[in-house]
Amino acid sequence: MFFKINDFVKWVGKIDWDLTKFHGEEYSVSRGSSYNSYLIEDEKTVLIDTVWEPFSKEFVQNLEKVIDLDKIDYIVANHGEIDHSGALPDLMEKIPNVPIYCTQNAVDSIKGHYHKDWNFNVVKTGDILDIGKNTLVFIEARMLHWPDTMMTYMSGEDILFSNDAFGQHFASEQMYNDLVADQDELFAEAIKYYANILTPFSKLVINKIKELQGMKVPVNMILPSHGIIWRDNPMQIVEKYLEWADNYKENQITLLYDTMWNGTKRLAETIAKGIKSVDEEVTVKLMNTGKKDKNDVLTEVFKSKTIGVGSPTINQTVLHSVAGILDMIKSLKFRDKNAIAYGTYGWSGESTKIIKEELEKAKFSIIDEPLLVKWNPDEESLKKAFDLGIKISKK
Repeated sequence: MFFKINDFVKWVGKIDWDLTKFHGEEYSVSRGSSYNSYLIEDEKTVLIDTVWEPFSKEFVQNLEKVIDLDKIDYIVANHGEIDHSGALPDLMEKIPNVPIYCTQNAVDSIKGHYHKDWNFNVVKTGDILDIGKNTLVFIEARMLHWPDTMMTYMSGEDILFSNDAFGQHFASEQMYNDLVADQDELFAEAIKYYANILTPFSKLVINKIKELQGMKVPVNMILPSHGIIWRDNPMQIVEKYLEWADNYKENQITLLYDTMWNGTKRLAETIAKGIKSVDEEVTVKLMNTGKKDKNDVLTEVFKSKTIGVGSPTINQTVLHSVAGILDMIKSLKFRDKNAIAYGTYGWSGESTKIIKEELEKAKFSIIDEPLLVKWNPDEESLKKAFDLGIKISKK
């Protein structure tokens, strides 16, 4: 399968409608995805990236229907991760001597994955590959989101092959942003992708975008490695990235919890009532971490100005889902957000102390001392929860 993007560029990737998990089991996918590979046919023929390893043979077979593989002059590997480079072993069996242009870190990662010493050509930011009427300019993008990542700019056509940046796990046969019927779905997947994958590198995102802006080159289209192509006002996703990278938050408070006998759940519900009693405009979301998808939970944390985290005490610690989400929150390095801990206990009561300590390690500002309630909350305890909601809202 392929489709023509313009007179020089074809999409030759793979749409994966069945994908539900990514990065092992770490990232949930609800709308499928795509592995975007691009074929440039100028005076020289260039293949930019391939597809995920399970689709390798299908990819090579389809590519042979589009072009004689011996006519491929160069391969550009913007990123060595297996969802981008997975078809290289099968492809290089057919054309073993074709040079692969990539960063030095990509050489290390590709060799590490496949243990092959292909014809690597190391490039750095500003290096140029003349392909005829157009040139390719390489732009390193370290840690966005791997050390080996780079982007490729095609001058003449003013196309940015942006790799993982500006992508989403979103399957669509239309493949262009302006043809997506539900724009809310598209941007929901884009912000989820950013929140769960790129948040730890937000400072680098800002710096890289400023570097791109400083190049003062026009961008007619942005072609990422996953999801749709940005052709209608392509810079809108760049502006979104600048917004998301700048300690992003909406007028939202999210209360996370897990519960055994619904005592901690009742606290969460009552805290929410206290919040809304002060501010009817604020969005309040309650999310049971034991039942909700963890990546959706993290996306809501990303969007929030304040979070609450609650758990009963079990075996002198917190419930498993709460421990897991706290660890993921810490790893994503959210900044400029407030938090509170709450929970219930029967005899030892360590949960809220542990939650508070983990939130402090994650650099959240703690609004108040934790709310810890013994056994099932009574009216007095629920009054304390309601008052805590008022305090959260006012802060």
